[in-house]
Amino acid sequence: MKSFPLIFATLILALPLLASAADQPPIPARPPNILWLIAEDIGTDLGCYGDPDARTPNLDRLASQGCLYREAHSTGPVCSTSRSAFITGMYQTSFGAANHRGHRDDGYVLPDGIRLITDRLREVGYFTANIKKLPAPIAWSAAGKTDWNFVTAKPPFDSAVWQDLQNHQPFYAQLNIHETHRIYEKAKDHPTDPDKVAVPPYLPDHPIAREDWALYHDSIQTLDAKVGQILDLLDKQGLADNTIVFFFGDHGRECFRGKYFSYEQGFKTSLLVRWPGHIQPGTSSDDLVSLIDVTATSLSLAGVPVPPEMHGRPFLGPNATRRRYLFTARDRIDETIDHVRTVRDDRYRYIRNYEPDRPYLQHMIYADHTNPNVNLMRKLYADGKLNADQARFMATTRPTEELYDLKSDPWEFHNLNKSADHRQILKRLRGVLDQWRKDTNDQGLEPEESAALQRILDKHERDHEKMFGDPKAKPTAP
Repeated sequence: MKSFPLIFATLILALPLLASAADQPPIPARPPNILWLIAEDIGTDLGCYGDPDARTPNLDRLASQGCLYREAHSTGPVCSTSRSAFITGMYQTSFGAANHRGHRDDGYVLPDGIRLITDRLREVGYFTANIKKLPAPIAWSAAGKTDWNFVTAKPPFDSAVWQDLQNHQPFYAQLNIHETHRIYEKAKDHPTDPDKVAVPPYLPDHPIAREDWALYHDSIQTLDAKVGQILDLLDKQGLADNTIVFFFGDHGRECFRGKYFSYEQGFKTSLLVRWPGHIQPGTSSDDLVSLIDVTATSLSLAGVPVPPEMHGRPFLGPNATRRRYLFTARDRIDETIDHVRTVRDDRYRYIRNYEPDRPYLQHMIYADHTNPNVNLMRKLYADGKLNADQARFMATTRPTEELYDLKSDPWEFHNLNKSADHRQILKRLRGVLDQWRKDTNDQGLEPEESAALQRILDKHERDHEKMFGDPKAKPTAP
């Protein structure tokens, strides 16, 4: 194994414990293992976040053993853009990864200076794995999902087998659990009662919405059971004490106004971090955290200096910094063209719509076929059965700017872009967003090359026909 840099010893000695000085545990003698447990399309709909409909004893246990972050957000509202960002620690808009599942067949590789976390960790002796195969008696396989908007010149991981981890420490491993991605399945034991759930107010109180919300919670229940098996496996194999566990979703929930959209529900996700002896159990934080900060934090705690050009910043350890702002972006998703940028501080979200003549709810073949709320909302809107807040999202055009007070209006119903009392806040966040786009070389607004775009649209058409058998529902170029 390669020798570790002296910086690791310095980091461990300097690492501030969240426990009191009298309770400080012994300094670890070896570098920590790092395990990312990645869920899909999940918000903060867990018992430990206060969701009354959740049955999540294992994730609640994980939260009780570490720190729960209340304001964790992805950089994009769909898997491939967010995953491209957090595997590199860079905004997807800065290196050609802004469009959903773009650059899959054109040989595009990462520009110089932008690297996977696995490559950086390998250089200091870490073994890397994207787990698919789990040991008996665990009877399921992990998803093994990467879903990046680029290809790699060499294999990004050393293994896909959990059993390789014990004999190859320190390790970085990620394990993707897909249950909370549509299409949802009813829980085998103790399914959620649709009549007893509380649906979010952007959805109508309707049997279809209730059933879907219940199935989403059933999928979380199944996810929770699998997380419990992984945590038990760490204990059984003696890995728990020296492994930093990060649990998070790749972006927010897919309900409605969530995945694909530029509101809180599209970006906000769960983030739980456990490191026995270093993070005080049962703590929580309201600090703003971007998922690219998980990358920087993992590197920092492994003793790897975070490159100054990396956009992510550590939120734990001696190099930890607090964010004042979170930046997010939405660009083309499947055949649906859109460009949105947002910035939020600890109270306000500012949204800029670069395609204001497009409706909020554009047709997207995949969403139209898999999310029953989409067509429910269209039908109820046509029948005049939505309330004013719900109907607002059905508008055929959008304002260029939106501003929401997340303290008084957490569901982002009331746009303050014309409020005289909020003029200075609007101006400040507008300027902050402009500066971020300049500082990070935002390339996402540049048009995709037409031939490449058409290849992507043609592939979506073929895929959709295989999935849904609907040859009439074909994506078309704008």
